[in-house]
Amino acid sequence: MITINADTKISTLIKHHPQAMEAIISISPKFNKLRNPLLQRLMAARTSINMASKIGGCSVEDFFAKLEPLGFVVDRTTGVVTESVGKDYPVFMQTLTKDNVVDLDVRSTIESGGDPITQILGVVNILPDGKILKLINTFVPEPLIQLLGKKGYQSFSDVISEDLVYTYFSKLQEATGAATTITVEAVGSEGWDDLLKKYDQKLKTIDVRALEMPLPMLTILDELEHLAEGMALFVYHKRIPVFLLPELKERGFEYRANEIRDDEVHLLIYK
Repeated sequence: MITINADTKISTLIKHHPQAMEAIISISPKFNKLRNPLLQRLMAARTSINMASKIGGCSVEDFFAKLEPLGFVVDRTTGVVTESVGKDYPVFMQTLTKDNVVDLDVRSTIESGGDPITQILGVVNILPDGKILKLINTFVPEPLIQLLGKKGYQSFSDVISEDLVYTYFSKLQEATGAATTITVEAVGSEGWDDLLKKYDQKLKTIDVRALEMPLPMLTILDELEHLAEGMALFVYHKRIPVFLLPELKERGFEYRANEIRDDEVHLLIYK
């Protein structure tokens, strides 16, 4: 069995022992989210024992006590109990100062049912050279990390508690130069009725309106991975998922959106 410490990722534990997930869930009810395959895939690879202990309101030693009986060898001398010193800690985080960090808190926007994408990109597009964006959020913004990563930004997420995450973004030095404006891609409804007729009896329908972010995007991508040839995916959504659109283009999908009202959008995604 492998040797583990405070910096060991949850995904490593689950991979190496079939009972590790249940052992972790037994530590705190907050870890029940691991039962969701999409959340497990998203969070487990990024979350260390140390970080998870902060989320669960428990200690690193609580993890060790549950994992040692499964055969894991515990190294209590490696891994200071702070996520910021883990092996994935990027170099740019060592340059953080009060003067070079720009704070952006989007929690109130999300709580009111809004989409903070325009707000975030508005700040990113005017971020001065050498400045680091600190996004204050309630979850690790994986879709945003992917989008900005393709535009030359490094990122680091620090989970402070279950409902508080700081994610830092810094543009790579080699990506500096001419400014790149990141825009929200428009999506129309042209040909909506004709497409519905074309895919009549060939639709897979899902409803992601009740899911917490970032599960809507992850659920849609997961469904598309298993979508049968010749089928289209019909999605009930609360808004146009702007983070999703570049991913669809890269995967060779077309899409149309039909905005029913302010809090309901129908999406049609097809090859």
